Amino acid sequence: MAAPQDQRIAVPIDDPNADTEWNDILRKHGVIPEREPSPTPMIEEALNEARRLAHENRLQGKDLDELDELEDEEDEEFLEIYRQQRMRELNALRKKSVHGSVYPISKPDYSREVTDASQEGPVFVNLTSSQGTNAESRVLSELWRQAAQEYGDIKFCEIRASQAIENYPERNCPTILVYNKGDIVKQIVTLMTLHGVRMSMLDLDDLLVEVGALSRDDMRVLKRRREAEDLEEEKLMSKGIKSSSDRPSRGDDDDDDDDWE
Repeated sequence: MAAPQDQRIAVPIDDPNADTEWNDILRKHGVIPEREPSPTPMIEEALNEARRLAHENRLQGKDLDELDELEDEEDEEFLEIYRQQRMRELNALRKKSVHGSVYPISKPDYSREVTDASQEGPVFVNLTSSQGTNAESRVLSELWRQAAQEYGDIKFCEIRASQAIENYPERNCPTILVYNKGDIVKQIVTLMTLHGVRMSMLDLDDLLVEVGALSRDDMRVLKRRREAEDLEEEKLMSKGIKSSSDRPSRGDDDDDDDDWE
């Protein structure tokens, strides 16, 4: 007796992901799995949300002068909300701005001016080189002075490395030490990881944010970042215009053709 033949019918399936009536029938009967939802609506929703947030936060980080310049472009009531917010932020900063300059310290002062003082907030110490030929040390000292002036609510100290730590290697200068609650929470030896002699206030801002000395949405940080982005955009536009002007005009090409005739 012959073996019974398989009576099952093969169901034709072309593309299980295709949006067809036949595939709908197969999905209904569990022959093929349900289609995964299209990512397009989610992407569009995310883009719309990003645009909404960008529009709502378009005045984030602008100072009072910049807000005044937008009087003809923005709703006055909306601007006033940001003006009041900026005034509150500025008043809070003025109350906390008890420093304003770099503290040159000696070894006997170190515990009081750095370790003990860090109980009230982060303290940044620059261990400088004793040699005037150390370019990185000169760069950091200049940034230290600028930061101390801009961020009067943060304490910046400076001491020669050889005075702070006996026999400290010159090759390790400058060294940044960040204290908080009496402990070292961050140590950076030389500026190699901070773009070296090209280190800028943008790099220092990132460090201040990283250790919690500044918030990421601090208006001073946002303003510098925005100015840097605007400057970069201007450079790119200028470069594009220059590249276009360097191309020979059609008239120049015609003149070259005439020379060959």
